[in-house]
Amino acid sequence: MTHKHLFFAFLRVGLLGYGGGPAAIPLVQKEVVENYKWMTDDEFSDMLAMGNTLPGPIATKLAGYVGYRVSGIPGMLNALAASVLPTVILMILLLATLSSFRDLGWVQGMTRGVIPVVAVLLGVLTWGFIEKSNKDLGWLKVTLLIVASVLLIQLAGVHPAIVIAALIIFVLTKPTGRKKEGEEA
Repeated sequence: MTHKHLFFAFLRVGLLGYGGGPAAIPLVQKEVVENYKWMTDDEFSDMLAMGNTLPGPIATKLAGYVGYRVSGIPGMLNALAASVLPTVILMILLLATLSSFRDLGWVQGMTRGVIPVVAVLLGVLTWGFIEKSNKDLGWLKVTLLIVASVLLIQLAGVHPAIVIAALIIFVLTKPTGRKKEGEEA
Protein backbone atom coordinates (compact mmCIF):
# COMPACT_ATOMS: atom_id res chain seq x y z
CA MET A 1 0.00 0.00 0.00
CA THR A 2 2.84 2.43 0.81
CA HIS A 3 4.38 1.98 -2.65
CA LYS A 4 1.02 2.66 -4.26
CA HIS A 5 0.64 5.86 -2.19
CA LEU A 6 4.20 6.95 -2.98
CA PHE A 7 3.69 6.35 -6.67
CA PHE A 8 0.39 8.23 -6.92
CA ALA A 9 1.55 11.09 -4.69
CA PHE A 10 4.54 11.80 -6.93
CA LEU A 11 2.62 10.98 -10.11
CA ARG A 12 0.20 13.80 -9.21
CA VAL A 13 3.16 16.10 -8.60
CA GLY A 14 4.71 15.07 -11.91
CA LEU A 15 1.47 15.62 -13.80
CA LEU A 16 0.39 18.86 -12.13
CA GLY A 17 3.77 20.53 -11.45
CA TYR A 18 3.54 22.71 -14.54
CA GLY A 19 6.36 25.23 -14.53
CA GLY A 20 9.22 23.07 -13.34
CA GLY A 21 10.64 22.16 -9.95
CA PRO A 22 9.78 25.35 -8.06
CA ALA A 23 6.13 25.00 -9.09
CA ALA A 24 6.14 21.39 -7.90
CA ILE A 25 7.38 22.21 -4.39
CA PRO A 26 3.96 23.26 -3.01
CA LEU A 27 2.44 20.14 -4.55
CA VAL A 28 5.06 17.91 -2.92
CA GLN A 29 4.45 19.67 0.40
CA LYS A 30 0.70 19.07 0.11
CA GLU A 31 1.18 15.35 -0.58
CA VAL A 32 4.00 14.68 1.87
CA VAL A 33 2.92 16.82 4.83
CA GLU A 34 -0.85 17.23 4.56
CA ASN A 35 -2.18 14.21 2.66
CA TYR A 36 0.06 11.37 3.83
CA LYS A 37 1.78 12.93 6.86
CA TRP A 38 5.12 11.32 6.02
CA MET A 39 6.83 14.33 7.63
CA THR A 40 6.05 17.55 9.48
CA ASP A 41 6.18 21.07 8.06
CA ASP A 42 9.47 21.65 9.87
CA GLU A 43 11.00 18.45 8.48
CA PHE A 44 9.79 19.38 5.00
CA SER A 45 11.29 22.87 5.30
CA ASP A 46 14.61 21.42 6.43
CA MET A 47 14.59 18.86 3.59
CA LEU A 48 13.78 21.59 1.06
CA ALA A 49 16.52 23.88 2.38
CA MET A 50 19.11 21.12 2.19
CA GLY A 51 17.83 19.97 -1.21
CA ASN A 52 18.22 23.48 -2.59
CA THR A 53 21.90 23.49 -1.65
CA LEU A 54 22.56 20.44 -3.84
CA PRO A 55 22.87 20.49 -7.62
CA GLY A 56 20.11 19.16 -9.83
CA PRO A 57 16.33 19.47 -10.15
CA ILE A 58 14.58 19.98 -6.83
CA ALA A 59 11.51 17.86 -7.66
CA THR A 60 13.59 14.73 -8.22
CA LYS A 61 15.66 15.36 -5.09
CA LEU A 62 12.49 15.68 -3.03
CA ALA A 63 10.97 12.56 -4.58
CA GLY A 64 14.14 10.58 -4.01
CA TYR A 65 14.51 11.64 -0.39
CA VAL A 66 10.85 11.17 0.55
CA GLY A 67 10.70 7.80 -1.22
CA TYR A 68 13.83 6.63 0.57
CA ARG A 69 12.60 7.89 3.92
CA VAL A 70 9.20 6.21 3.54
CA SER A 71 10.25 2.90 2.00
CA GLY A 72 14.01 2.64 1.50
CA ILE A 73 15.66 2.18 -1.90
CA PRO A 74 12.57 0.61 -3.57
CA GLY A 75 10.52 3.60 -2.35
CA MET A 76 13.12 6.00 -3.71
CA LEU A 77 13.07 4.36 -7.13
CA ASN A 78 9.27 4.28 -7.10
CA ALA A 79 8.92 7.97 -6.22
CA LEU A 80 11.58 8.99 -8.75
CA ALA A 81 9.91 7.03 -11.53
CA ALA A 82 6.51 8.49 -10.67
CA SER A 83 7.83 12.05 -10.69
CA VAL A 84 9.92 11.75 -13.86
CA LEU A 85 7.86 9.54 -16.19
CA PRO A 86 4.94 11.97 -16.67
CA THR A 87 7.36 14.73 -17.61
CA VAL A 88 9.26 12.57 -20.09
CA ILE A 89 6.10 11.25 -21.75
CA LEU A 90 4.32 14.60 -21.81
CA MET A 91 7.38 16.44 -23.11
CA ILE A 92 7.67 14.07 -26.03
CA LEU A 93 3.94 14.30 -26.82
CA LEU A 94 3.53 18.03 -26.22
CA LEU A 95 6.65 19.14 -28.01
CA ALA A 96 5.78 17.02 -31.02
CA THR A 97 2.23 18.40 -31.05
CA LEU A 98 2.64 21.99 -29.90
CA SER A 99 5.66 22.75 -32.05
CA SER A 100 3.38 22.67 -35.06
CA PHE A 101 0.81 24.93 -33.31
CA ARG A 102 3.08 27.29 -31.33
CA ASP A 103 2.00 30.37 -33.29
CA LEU A 104 -1.69 29.91 -32.49
CA GLY A 105 -3.15 32.30 -29.93
CA TRP A 106 -4.61 29.62 -27.65
CA VAL A 107 -1.22 27.94 -27.24
CA GLN A 108 0.46 31.24 -26.38
CA GLY A 109 -2.42 32.14 -24.05
CA MET A 110 -2.18 28.79 -22.29
CA THR A 111 1.49 29.25 -21.51
CA ARG A 112 1.01 32.88 -20.39
CA GLY A 113 -2.01 31.95 -18.25
CA VAL A 114 -0.09 29.49 -16.13
CA ILE A 115 2.56 31.99 -15.03
CA PRO A 116 0.37 33.86 -12.48
CA VAL A 117 -0.80 30.56 -10.95
CA VAL A 118 2.80 29.41 -10.49
CA ALA A 119 3.65 32.81 -8.97
CA VAL A 120 0.84 32.43 -6.41
CA LEU A 121 1.97 28.88 -5.52
CA LEU A 122 5.51 30.11 -4.96
CA GLY A 123 4.27 33.11 -2.98
CA VAL A 124 2.26 30.90 -0.62
CA LEU A 125 5.26 28.64 -0.11
CA THR A 126 7.53 31.63 0.48
CA TRP A 127 5.18 33.09 3.07
CA GLY A 128 5.18 29.73 4.88
CA PHE A 129 8.98 29.83 5.04
CA ILE A 130 8.93 33.41 6.29
CA GLU A 131 6.50 32.47 9.07
CA LYS A 132 8.64 29.46 10.05
CA SER A 133 11.77 31.63 10.05
CA ASN A 134 9.99 34.20 12.22
CA LYS A 135 9.33 31.53 14.86
CA ASP A 136 13.00 30.54 14.86
CA LEU A 137 14.69 33.92 14.39
CA GLY A 138 12.19 36.73 14.94
CA TRP A 139 10.95 39.36 12.48
CA LEU A 140 14.01 41.60 12.69
CA LYS A 141 16.51 38.90 11.69
CA VAL A 142 14.14 37.51 9.04
CA THR A 143 13.64 40.96 7.52
CA LEU A 144 17.40 41.64 7.54
CA LEU A 145 18.11 38.27 5.88
CA ILE A 146 15.45 38.88 3.21
CA VAL A 147 16.73 42.39 2.46
CA ALA A 148 20.37 41.26 2.42
CA SER A 149 19.55 38.32 0.14
CA VAL A 150 17.61 40.50 -2.31
CA LEU A 151 20.39 43.08 -2.37
CA LEU A 152 23.10 40.48 -2.92
CA ILE A 153 21.23 38.41 -5.50
CA GLN A 154 19.31 41.06 -7.45
CA LEU A 155 21.42 44.18 -7.17
CA ALA A 156 24.95 42.89 -6.65
CA GLY A 157 24.46 39.91 -9.00
CA VAL A 158 25.76 37.32 -6.53
CA HIS A 159 24.70 33.80 -7.49
CA PRO A 160 22.03 32.40 -5.10
CA ALA A 161 24.16 29.30 -4.46
CA ILE A 162 26.92 31.52 -3.04
CA VAL A 163 24.46 33.25 -0.69
CA ILE A 164 23.06 29.87 0.45
CA ALA A 165 26.55 28.38 0.92
CA ALA A 166 27.70 31.43 2.91
CA LEU A 167 24.68 31.16 5.21
CA ILE A 168 25.25 27.43 5.73
CA ILE A 169 28.93 28.01 6.53
CA PHE A 170 27.98 30.80 8.91
CA VAL A 171 25.44 28.65 10.76
CA LEU A 172 27.83 25.70 10.98
CA THR A 173 30.75 27.76 12.25
CA LYS A 174 29.10 30.39 14.46
CA PRO A 175 29.70 30.01 18.17
CA THR A 176 26.71 28.72 20.08
CA GLY A 177 25.37 30.45 23.16
CA ARG A 178 26.47 29.25 26.57
CA LYS A 179 24.30 26.60 28.17
CA LYS A 180 22.51 27.47 31.37
CA GLU A 181 23.36 25.51 34.49
CA GLY A 182 21.61 22.17 34.60
CA GLU A 183 21.27 21.85 30.77
CA GLU A 184 22.93 18.95 29.00
CA ALA A 185 25.50 19.56 26.32
